[in-house]
Amino acid sequence: MEATFPLLFAAVVGFGHAFEADHLVAVGNIVTKRDKLGLAVKDGIFWGLGHTSTIFLIGLVMIIGRATFLDGYFGYFEAAVGLMLISLGLYRLYQIRVIVLGRPAKSGTAEPFKLHSKLIDPNDNHHLAYGVGLMHGLAGSGAMVLLVMTEIQSSFNSMMYLLIFGFGSIAGMFVAAGLFSMPFSKKLTTDTMQLGLILLSSILCIGYGTYLMAENLSLY
Repeated sequence: MEATFPLLFAAVVGFGHAFEADHLVAVGNIVTKRDKLGLAVKDGIFWGLGHTSTIFLIGLVMIIGRATFLDGYFGYFEAAVGLMLISLGLYRLYQIRVIVLGRPAKSGTAEPFKLHSKLIDPNDNHHLAYGVGLMHGLAGSGAMVLLVMTEIQSSFNSMMYLLIFGFGSIAGMFVAAGLFSMPFSKKLTTDTMQLGLILLSSILCIGYGTYLMAENLSLY
C-alpha cells in the first residue's frame, strides 16, 4: 500500500475512532459535570490529547524499536479501561447518594432543592478528561500501531500517521463532547431531566465497563 493514502485517510479514521462506544460512554459521563459548552468541549479536547499522547508514545517504542513485546498485554489494558468506566459510574452515583443523604430534612418551599446544581464542576480543570484519554489510548494503541507497522514501512510515515490520527480523534471528541453537553444547558432541560441523564450515564459506564472486563479477561 502506498504511504500517502493512509496518511491522508488517518484524520478520517481518527475522527471516527472518537465515536467508539467506550469513548462515548466515558466522555458522556465526564461532561455531565458541566453546564457550560466551553468547559465540555475542552474536556473533549483534553481527552483527545491524552489519547493521542499514549498512542504516540507506545507507537514510538514499537515502530522505532520494531518491538512487539506489548502485544500480549493489550487485552489487560482493555480490561483496565473497563474498570475505569465502572469507577467513573460508581463515583458519580456515590456523589448523588452523598448529596441526597445530606439534604436538609425541611428545605422549605420557597426554593426547590437543586440536586443537579450540586453535581456541577464550574472549575476550568480538565485533569480527569486527560487521564481518561490516556487510559483509552493505552487500550487502543496495540491494534492501531501493529496495523500501521504492517502497512507503512517508513518509521517517519508511521509516526506521522499516528499524529494525524490523533488530531482526527481530538476533533471527533470535540464534536462528541459538545453534543453530549447540550442536554445540560440550563436553557434546554430541567434539573430533574438532567439528573436522570446523569443516572443513565453512570449506569451505562458501569454496564459497558463490566462487559469490557468480562470480554477481555475471559481470553486469559
